[in-house]
Amino acid sequence: MKKNKLSKLILKDGTEFIGESFGASKSISGEVVFATGMTGYPEALTDPSFQGQILVLTYPLIGNYGVPDKKFWESSKIQVAGLVVSSYIDTPSHHAMQMTLGQWLRKEGIPALEIKDTRALTQKLRDEGVTLGEIIIGGKNVPLKDPNLRNLVAEVSTKKISSFGNGRKTIVLIDCGAKQNIVRRLVARKLKIVVVPWNTDVTKLNFPVDAVVISNGPGDPQKVNKTISNIKKIIEKEIPTLGICLGNQLLALALGGTTYKLKFGHRSQNQPVVLSGTPARLNSRSGGRKCYLTTQNHGFAVKKIPKGFKEWFYNANDNTNEGIIHETQPFMSVQFHPESSPGPLDTDWIFDYFFKKAKIYGTK
Repeated sequence: MKKNKLSKLILKDGTEFIGESFGASKSISGEVVFATGMTGYPEALTDPSFQGQILVLTYPLIGNYGVPDKKFWESSKIQVAGLVVSSYIDTPSHHAMQMTLGQWLRKEGIPALEIKDTRALTQKLRDEGVTLGEIIIGGKNVPLKDPNLRNLVAEVSTKKISSFGNGRKTIVLIDCGAKQNIVRRLVARKLKIVVVPWNTDVTKLNFPVDAVVISNGPGDPQKVNKTISNIKKIIEKEIPTLGICLGNQLLALALGGTTYKLKFGHRSQNQPVVLSGTPARLNSRSGGRKCYLTTQNHGFAVKKIPKGFKEWFYNANDNTNEGIIHETQPFMSVQFHPESSPGPLDTDWIFDYFFKKAKIYGTK
């Protein structure tokens, strides 16, 4: 494979990283972020929460198992604006691969760079915070644009209503950029899942709704005013509601909470979250603080918790909020991804806990 020697990543402050192109031959700009997962690049690249971002993967070897069939992706296309890796492997080996990573990127028009010192780049993003940047291919500059100024949710959400499964209970999934494994995990519980666009007023749907799930998604939650307004109506109707990732932030905003931008966000499959209220010391064989490993992908977090809610989880690394739960009603949300994919399966129980509180039957 021929690589372009004129390629580079330029950050907003002018810092340059020279690299070799193995993706599409075009220049782009976006928000430069990093993820620390050791596997799962096909799922990460197709996660709509990465819309508008240049993704730096810290694991050194990327591409070594190629790209699987589309049915294993988290959406129908690559969502990142660009990709940066340390060492790209163009000779993958895996029984399920359909093409190489480079072929996939070129097919979908996504630029990618191989930059040897991704450690220095990641340290800079951790120390100074995520920043805008541009991937330059062939010397062609592009203007820097902050994707968080746009309503990214409107860009990635479905445009139509779709149904999955045929259970007796109907769960509406508000698609703010939903990963497909959310649908898979809900359907596996013998439920009927109706996926609706981000701006749908669920209270006006012409069928009974037993519960609502607000999905993950990209960007600044405060840009998604229509969804926030509709969530208020859902809560007023006392429809059981579960938020995931961006859904955690939107639920908080809808009920009077606040959000803020993190310095460099949480993007990995090894984020430790602690169940609030569990004791700090192991006093018995089964007691003690409960901590779970989780998959996460977000740059914003909940600051002020709404009245009537309490903290459900917090992050063991930086103590940021990882979930809220109503004191009496079946309204709750988590900042992490209980459906995982890729990542640990520690928190799949969140769905069953929610459905039990919501009095939904037919669960797994």
